[in-house]
Amino acid sequence: MILKIISPERVLYQGDVESVTLPGALGLFMVLKDHAPLASALAPGEVVYVEAGGERTVSIERGVVEVRNNEVIVCIS
Repeated sequence: MILKIISPERVLYQGDVESVTLPGALGLFMVLKDHAPLASALAPGEVVYVEAGGERTVSIERGVVEVRNNEVIVCIS
C-alpha cells in the first residue's frame, strides 16, 4: 500500500509500505493492506511504518489520516 505523510511545507514521505501504526485520538491503531476506508484525527505521538528497508518513525503533534483504496494519507501540522 502507499503511504503519504504531508506537512504544510512539504511531503515528508511517499512510498510503498507493509503497515502503518498511527496515534489516533482514541489510541494507537494499525493499518494493513486492504484496510476498510476510514478517516481519523491524530494525537501527538509517532507514526510508525514498515517498508522494505525496515521500520521508520515520524513524530507528530497532531493531524488527520484518510485510508482508502490501499492508500494512507497523513496530513500533519
